[in-house]
Amino acid sequence: MFDVLRALGRDLRDSLRDLTPIVVVIAVFELLVLRQPAARLAPLAGGVVLVVIGLTLFIYGLKLALFPVGENLAHALARKGSVFWLIAFAFALGFGTTVAEPALIAVAAEAGKIAAAAGIIEASPESQSRYAGGLRITVALAVGVALVLGVMRIIAGWSLPAMIIGGYGLVMAMTIIAPADIVGIAYDSGGVTTSTVTVPLVAALGVGLASSLQGRNPMLDGFGLIAFASLTPILFVMGYGMVINWT
Repeated sequence: MFDVLRALGRDLRDSLRDLTPIVVVIAVFELLVLRQPAARLAPLAGGVVLVVIGLTLFIYGLKLALFPVGENLAHALARKGSVFWLIAFAFALGFGTTVAEPALIAVAAEAGKIAAAAGIIEASPESQSRYAGGLRITVALAVGVALVLGVMRIIAGWSLPAMIIGGYGLVMAMTIIAPADIVGIAYDSGGVTTSTVTVPLVAALGVGLASSLQGRNPMLDGFGLIAFASLTPILFVMGYGMVINWT
């Protein structure tokens, strides 16, 4: 019990340290630049307390469960020697964590509203929901494919720089031909996938797998999956926009 409290105390201290610069900047601009009354800082203070508590518990949960689970599953599947199940697990992990990503849910919902306002889709809740749902599924599929590529890269020893450079070359080519109204959403979709839920499990998977395979260096081979998780959604969402535009 005391070990848990000490660990929570350390995470609480780290959360306060990390959030203090943000709070100071906002408070300075509110009081000195915008000259808002000090009473407006009360909601900010309450929000900061909730964020600190949530961030502390989240960080502790990562250390307690998510990182060990990702690494242990990667170790177990590597020892099992089944490439099929390893790839299936990577895809399911990428898809499942991304479709539940809070940042993606928020961006997809906002994209549905803006698309309706711009006349791209019907201005009805059903159309907005379908658009947002299609966007979420597309991004989740993209991250699943990204993890499959990342796992295959670790197993086969493919060059990470070559794959990343080639991928972004394809991104630039698709940017030219994709509908202009989807390009910004596509690029933002690549960013929201590297958020609170996805990153810890993806990083743990890569490090755990590279640690389990003979001849692989966790430092050199274990990282890079997150880069794929940022790259493939851009491609998939631009493709999704092209399909929507054609239909």
